[in-house]
Amino acid sequence: MAEATIPPGAEAPMFYELDEHHHDAGSSTMLGFWMYLMSDCLIFAMLFACYGVYSGSLAGGPGPHELFDLKLVAVNTAMLLLSSITYGFAMISAGEQNKGATLGWLAATGLFGLAFLGIELYEFSHLIHEGAGPWTSAFLSGFFTLVGTHGLHVTFGILWLVVLMVQVSRGGLIPANQRRLQCLSLFWHFLDVVWIGVFTFVYLLGVLR
Repeated sequence: MAEATIPPGAEAPMFYELDEHHHDAGSSTMLGFWMYLMSDCLIFAMLFACYGVYSGSLAGGPGPHELFDLKLVAVNTAMLLLSSITYGFAMISAGEQNKGATLGWLAATGLFGLAFLGIELYEFSHLIHEGAGPWTSAFLSGFFTLVGTHGLHVTFGILWLVVLMVQVSRGGLIPANQRRLQCLSLFWHFLDVVWIGVFTFVYLLGVLR
């Protein structure tokens, strides 16, 4: 078999690029975080579907219209929506490189988030005290699982918020911290959207049945 020869003075063929394309530091962070949010969407979609199937299985126990206090839930919803607004102000301040205002708005967001969790824990303890725990019926198992999973996400978000406040306090509004703020912003607003679904599908429609 004849071997291929390269004429004198000719360049060897290149099968790959010698210079790689430039990628900005952290350019894949947002894409990766969007993929995570999509996986979280699947989790909540599954929980909503399970609740929809089990919501009519009361096992002779109390139903949504007997258990849910819409006024309390409306206050809780307002706490979470206000936290989303304050986080928006935090992002505006971060874009203006105003470190103090950013930390202040982040702190306000955390306080609203804690108020939301406090009201949710009160609701859970009240339901259990009334004998309507997750073991009472399939309806309540689905309710506690769906609402509790959302509450765990809010808890994680608050812990993330505290860590991010420490990072901004020490390192300032550097590009890396800006990216972290953007990721937490997506996560926090995502939780708001999920809660609107919970409020409508679980509480409001449950009471109107």
